[in-house]
Amino acid sequence: MKCAFYTLGCKVNQYESQAMAQSLEKYGFTTVDAAEDADVYIINSCTVTAESDRKTRQAVRRFRKNHPNSIIVLTGCMTQATPDAAELLPEADVVIGNKSNDKLFGYIMQFINSGNRVVAVEAHRTGDAFKGATISDFFERTRANIKIQDGCNRFCSYCIIPYARGRVRSKPIEDIKKEVSELSAKGFKEVVLVGINLSAYGTDSDSSLVEAVEAVAAFDGIERIRLGSLEPDHITDEVINGLAKIEKFCPQFHISLQSGCDKTLKKMNRHYDTVEYEDLCTKLRNAFDECTLTTDVMVGFPDETESDFNISLDFVKKIGFEKVHVFPYSRRPGTPAAKMANQVENSVKQHRAEIMIDETEKIRKAFLESQVGRVVEIIPEENHDGMIQGYTANYTPVKATGSAQYGVLTKVKITKAENDFCIGEIV
Repeated sequence: MKCAFYTLGCKVNQYESQAMAQSLEKYGFTTVDAAEDADVYIINSCTVTAESDRKTRQAVRRFRKNHPNSIIVLTGCMTQATPDAAELLPEADVVIGNKSNDKLFGYIMQFINSGNRVVAVEAHRTGDAFKGATISDFFERTRANIKIQDGCNRFCSYCIIPYARGRVRSKPIEDIKKEVSELSAKGFKEVVLVGINLSAYGTDSDSSLVEAVEAVAAFDGIERIRLGSLEPDHITDEVINGLAKIEKFCPQFHISLQSGCDKTLKKMNRHYDTVEYEDLCTKLRNAFDECTLTTDVMVGFPDETESDFNISLDFVKKIGFEKVHVFPYSRRPGTPAAKMANQVENSVKQHRAEIMIDETEKIRKAFLESQVGRVVEIIPEENHDGMIQGYTANYTPVKATGSAQYGVLTKVKITKAENDFCIGEIV
């Protein structure tokens, strides 16, 4: 049988789709692209915003319409967080949550054998251990995501994810080593450690984020190690100093900010203020050569005034992030923020987003232009319009002329900056 995956959302979801694909392949399934004909389509949902839910519903209905005789499976964060809403999507033959992804084959067979729709969403429980199969390959060919952490204990007022993912759980170091060993043997040179609240790795065990990175770095075949999105808390001086000693560690930190206004951060139930955040940024830039900082910024949170927005904008400009993902607040049913007074009009949110994007893109452009004349190293990932594409250690995107071997560190001299890329020549 042929199976295909349609994955929405974050790198954790991408990893879990890979794990599910490999689990089905053990039972004789062949994984094909979602644009091809398949016997089973698995939609791995995201629920971080109301828009994410809409895209999930749209995907389920589209796959059912285009493939009326195929089995449609819906899993992921939307079903886990709001099983009642997911159950109301009759187009899905099998509805499970991310907690049950390891049982995917059994539920597909249950549907095939009975002909009856399967709805089986198992709730996360406090005290659950980390679970999930390890992977030995990845959809991409040069960089592999490895999920080492799941769950979140933060309960930000706008976020549904703790309900979709449960409490913090960390993958044992020995499982990480096993996974990296297999991926390294497949030729992967770069690994990205990802999680729902990655910086909380090890807080539920005797391990630490530094120990996880050290375990990956011990493999000769791995040349680069990156971290996925981080929260500011738990990034202590000890963590910074430990990571700075690991030669293979890439000095790019995506540290979620959400707002540069303390009043808004407090209403968001974020566990830091701008002074703490700025201090962390300073420490990271001092500890790592060629360090880049990227972040997420939300605009239009409930009760955000024009003054609050301008305070946030000024703070973002002060930090000078090398790249910023800007997005308007999306009202998410089931969260405290959805019930807050003084919701901001959509037109105002959009206008503020445009201003924030315009200002942060200026900083981004200046950063890329500052790279001109430098000789950097990239790992070539693809060839587009006759140019090799890859990323530097600090995740600067580069397009270069010349020939190079995919997956092998290659020196490039940057000659100019254009759009969101640096342009160069292979040395």
